[in-house]
Amino acid sequence: MHKKLPSPTTPPPETPSACPYNPPASSSSSSPASSSTSSTLSKLNPLNYMPKVLDNTRATNQTVSLDLEREPSTIPRGDGTGTNWEYPSPQQMYNAMLRKGYTDTPAEDVPAMVAVHNFLNEGAWGEILGWETRFAGGLQRGWEICRRGEENALTTAEMMARRERLEGKSAPISMQNQPSLVRFMGRPDEPTPKARFMQFMGWMWPTRYGSEPPFDRHDWFVRRHGENGESRDVRYVIDYYSAPEDESGEPVFYLDVRPAVDGPTAACERLLRWGGDVWWRASGGSVREELEKSKGKST
Repeated sequence: MHKKLPSPTTPPPETPSACPYNPPASSSSSSPASSSTSSTLSKLNPLNYMPKVLDNTRATNQTVSLDLEREPSTIPRGDGTGTNWEYPSPQQMYNAMLRKGYTDTPAEDVPAMVAVHNFLNEGAWGEILGWETRFAGGLQRGWEICRRGEENALTTAEMMARRERLEGKSAPISMQNQPSLVRFMGRPDEPTPKARFMQFMGWMWPTRYGSEPPFDRHDWFVRRHGENGESRDVRYVIDYYSAPEDESGEPVFYLDVRPAVDGPTAACERLLRWGGDVWWRASGGSVREELEKSKGKST
């Protein structure tokens, strides 16, 4: 599903313009929506490509001081340690970029790049949790959540979880059964089939569909704890799109997050979520509910 994300709300260290995010005035090419910057961040993502030992010391010839603090994520690790992934500090990111040969990146731009990078990862994880909330308990339970449309899905899921707790049943997602991120792949040069299709639609109907391709693509492997205590890994595909700036001039991003069609179950999940929302809106589900509530009050 497409998720619109405004600019990040967490300011990077020593960067007063980063809340909300503004591209650094010193270098327009370092905008987070640019392909060069996003591809660099994808290749250096700490969840997969960062060296195990991160150098957090000032680089030679570095003229700007960078923060040394690492920001913890909200993303649980899938290695059984019970901890969350940590993002690199701006200094660690800068050192890793130098190590990879990206020597033309201004050091003063790195905190803003790290802030956007972390912000997008958190947004992607939030979208994955939405899928897991719907389908970790199986397709039948997922349909019960999806059939009342996107606007009611999370409320329905919460009501079902409460009922299951009252009945003494274990909810698919609980404190003990949280999904976790096992591993991560940045694949900016490998467009997904859906991204290719959307680009074709943009070429055919530019006034209706955006023609710009995603500026990045990630694959996340998530440990799902399903029914009867069974666990399996689910691959999620994430396309990152940049959108026109909002009214205040801030950059906007869209994340298209969905399970990869690696089998019939993932295909059914995508169909149920899309079909449930389309049917709910097309059949006037919201109007029916309001009428039923009005009748209930009148009686």
